[in-house]
Amino acid sequence: MDDPATTAPTAHLATDAAADALLPAADIVELPAERLDRLMGWDLAYGVVLVADWLTRNARQKDMPSERIALLCDKLLTLGLPLDRYGSSTEVLDAEHDSVSRLWVRGRGVTTRTYVRNGDDDSGYLASPFYEAARTGRAVEMHLAETNPSRFGIVEELQRDGFTHYLCVPIPLMNGGHGWVTFATRYPSGFTPRDVAAMARLLPAIAILIDLRSTWLSLDKLLRTYVGDEPHRAILRGNTKRGQVSTIRSAILFADMRDSIGRTADLDAVAAVGVFNALFDCLVPPIESRKGEVLKYMGDGLLAIFRDGQDGDAADRALAAGQDALNTLRARNLSHPEEPPIEAGVALHYGEAAYGNVGSGLRLDFTVIGKDVGLTSRIANLNRPLDQPVLMSRDFVARLHSATAPVGAFAVRGFKDLVTVFRPVSPDEAVAILPGADAA
Repeated sequence: MDDPATTAPTAHLATDAAADALLPAADIVELPAERLDRLMGWDLAYGVVLVADWLTRNARQKDMPSERIALLCDKLLTLGLPLDRYGSSTEVLDAEHDSVSRLWVRGRGVTTRTYVRNGDDDSGYLASPFYEAARTGRAVEMHLAETNPSRFGIVEELQRDGFTHYLCVPIPLMNGGHGWVTFATRYPSGFTPRDVAAMARLLPAIAILIDLRSTWLSLDKLLRTYVGDEPHRAILRGNTKRGQVSTIRSAILFADMRDSIGRTADLDAVAAVGVFNALFDCLVPPIESRKGEVLKYMGDGLLAIFRDGQDGDAADRALAAGQDALNTLRARNLSHPEEPPIEAGVALHYGEAAYGNVGSGLRLDFTVIGKDVGLTSRIANLNRPLDQPVLMSRDFVARLHSATAPVGAFAVRGFKDLVTVFRPVSPDEAVAILPGADAA
């Protein structure tokens, strides 16, 4: 004889499904899988399981996330769900923004946005269903015809676009952060309990995707931020053992602040960091805009490389970046007359930069080393005594397509031979120093 504790009659299952259909969406999304399947009906449940299987099979593919979101929404429409708007958002560890969102709207495709939060009391975040869902750990449901526009900042926009029913579901991330999934429809009566059950049944698979995507984005962005573009790729390729070294021939730029100790001696730590960041805000954009890569920040300075392109223009790009950076710094000083000026020097060389893992035990640093890197930093030490904002080595000048003038040959620490350095000249000065210019 069957045990009534383990065998439920069909009528009882139907009664459970009918009772579940009366629940609000926030409760439906928390039902166990078997009750969601009963609420959907087996035909829809089978289709949803196939979509969930497709999601998990493709979970590790990090490329083309927008295309996969569009394909997911197409699959949900094929199942008969009246979906008109789908969004996924995840917090990321990134120096420039706090979260990444992708929004699909029927007929418009997928758009990607980043969001910068103004601290923990950011008014836009606090007035959003995202905050409410993260705070309570429960889905936020809105029947928009009955929702006061003042409830959340997005309500008026949703109402204006003709949406009738909206659902925001929190997705806790492994690192303690937050993710969210949103569903909305323009169907006059909104989502049915059966629709909500189908979406809820997909949430575990969607959560895996969001968590993996958030983890990958954070890892990729943090490594890129703290060690630079090429080193971060090397680390992700597995270059993590002490002593592993990679080399590249390139134009090398070294820039540092003049008299940084004197400039920051009377400042507290926060103000001193502000000075250094103001310097780097002037130096870095011109470098990156000319395809340079900042490999290392070193106290009050930085080291960057410029790879040679097909045109062999690395030296030209490096010089243009250095001059543009110093001009930007001068403009910044003029716009802040109430502050002592920030001054810097730039040294340029062409040679081999070696970067790899140094350190001991569990603490390694991905750093830049080598004779040519050392020479560039030694040339930078000549900027101030020679009163030259930009100095270049002979190897660098040999690859440059603009005029220069020699400054002299000097002894530098660590190198037995004198080092000849050059300065850039303006077009007018270049004409003046051409052979025969005096005779003209």
